[in-house]
Amino acid sequence: MGVMYSAGTLILIRMGTISVHTFHIPVMGLGFTVDTPVKVARFGISSVISIMQVNLLEQMRAHYCNELGIDYQEIPVDDIDYRAKRISAYLDLVQFMIARQLEHLQQEDFEQNSELDKYFRMLPANSSEQVLYHAMLKAEGANKIALQEQLRTLIKPGSIDVNIMSKVDNLNYDKNGDPLPAEYSDALSALRGYAHSKLNSSIVFSAGFNPRLFAYVEHFKDFYADENGHIQKKIILKVSDYRSALVQGKFFAKKGIWVSEFRIESGLNCGGHAFPTEGYLLGPILEEFKEKRNELHAELLGMCNKALEEKGLPMLSASVPVKVTVQGGIGTRNEDVFLREFYGMDATGWGSPFLLVPEATNVDNTTLHQLANAAPDDYFLSEASPLGVPFNNFRHSSGEVQRKARLAKGRPGSPCYKKLLEFNTEFTEKPICTASRQYQHLKLKALLDAKLQFSITEDEYNKQYHEVTSKDCLCDGLSTTPILKNGLPVDHKLDAVTICPGPNLAYFNRISTLEEMVNHIYGRMNLLKSMYRSHTFVNELKLYSNYLKKELKKNIHFPGAKQAKMFANFKNNLLEGVEYYKQLLPKMTHETEEFKAKMREELDAFKRTVSNYCTTWESQVQVELVNV
Repeated sequence: MGVMYSAGTLILIRMGTISVHTFHIPVMGLGFTVDTPVKVARFGISSVISIMQVNLLEQMRAHYCNELGIDYQEIPVDDIDYRAKRISAYLDLVQFMIARQLEHLQQEDFEQNSELDKYFRMLPANSSEQVLYHAMLKAEGANKIALQEQLRTLIKPGSIDVNIMSKVDNLNYDKNGDPLPAEYSDALSALRGYAHSKLNSSIVFSAGFNPRLFAYVEHFKDFYADENGHIQKKIILKVSDYRSALVQGKFFAKKGIWVSEFRIESGLNCGGHAFPTEGYLLGPILEEFKEKRNELHAELLGMCNKALEEKGLPMLSASVPVKVTVQGGIGTRNEDVFLREFYGMDATGWGSPFLLVPEATNVDNTTLHQLANAAPDDYFLSEASPLGVPFNNFRHSSGEVQRKARLAKGRPGSPCYKKLLEFNTEFTEKPICTASRQYQHLKLKALLDAKLQFSITEDEYNKQYHEVTSKDCLCDGLSTTPILKNGLPVDHKLDAVTICPGPNLAYFNRISTLEEMVNHIYGRMNLLKSMYRSHTFVNELKLYSNYLKKELKKNIHFPGAKQAKMFANFKNNLLEGVEYYKQLLPKMTHETEEFKAKMREELDAFKRTVSNYCTTWESQVQVELVNV
């Protein structure tokens, strides 16, 4: 079912393993970056595709085959391995398309409106390629032609990376309703689909530790280094802190699998699902990686080579790299440079701002203009995800409007067709999704019965009613925009859009071109609104402060010792983070003294705010206990 292409094409794709940019575009939702490599890889920009929604991948494959005049044969759902096969076929097509783009790019002339010229214009100013490009612009005659030919040989595409949310790993069933073997689960099928593709890139594992999925990696030879040290398919782990990197990295190392990158993401200052720490802030997390990076490399390398030796496979050299990158809430060149220079980050991830770049991502026209005109309060941390994890949401999305309309009509919940988030067995033997109409009908009935029998109070009923009906269908909502944008048929007429930007997007002022956004990242222009924007470290602290306040309020009635200890740790971590940032201020040499003075004021204010929250909560808890 794969796409055929020449050996020359493979060489072009392999070149993409060395990045020419200092940033990447992370995965966003199920559909927002589903074909982002097709849009940006030819310019040397790496990006990440979600491969969990296989029906969307098949629709996009059909769309592009039709657009390119390539014969398309559907991979039917009655094929027991259709999930993996659809993933492989789509990824092979994406690679084929990018290879064709590169061949065309290399044949273009250096003209102002050509993509070849755009490729070199967008590179970082201090890169050797752009220095040579500017030398070419000033050259004349034969020297100019020679420099142009040299530049053509330096073109490298961005990597076509993929993402699997480790927790999204339902078992699947055959047409008779009998469970299929574990290797046909959602996540394992997705891994197999990537492993069988022709890509030379990386797979990003996010959303935590899945032993079954991680163990399955060792079944595929492309994840091991060959005798030349080349790894065809690399592992990237998205992590929240150093401990999670060490634990997960050791799991892979003991199997002889090298983790090529640890991708650190802010717990709250990000898009999509949020995985808050116990108040442990991004700056201190990066400091720990900075201090222990060599120790991490040495420990994992020793374990990995021991396992490889036992398996009789080529061992890794001491120079095998492990990248450490960071993403979540970055908004200015100064922040980007500081993260890379002070903490030694190999690259940064810029996600949500690219939702305002139609050349890079899929956002339907209505939602695009809503985002461009949104205010900070339009973004909120919701309970919409059936995963039971906080979810960054947008108040004006058509998906949020639809959820409220269904609730007003007395029909809360969504029809459940794609079934990626079916985990709940509270009322059924076979798991169902908590955002589904079936679950919410059953749960709300049970809550009402409990209230009528005085098993729960009116307040508890209202609280749980809100929690149940806040859940939304992410499988449809997060994959709708590429369908709408490309004018493709919408399944079951479900065209509402759920979008999950990080709150940082509120500071960007307009719909932008790809070149404008890249120029913003590199400090060649400014796309931020005129409103004041705090440093990304302060913005994250603000989010954690609000999160703590919300959690304290939820746990005012007779918290146990475990909860009290957790809140004490949370408070201490936040306050220690504040002190860390105050000590860091003199080292922020790219920022103005005025900006640093304002940041110090903000940090002092948050210290008082966090202390007041916790003191008030402790007092209220004591009052509750006295009144019992």
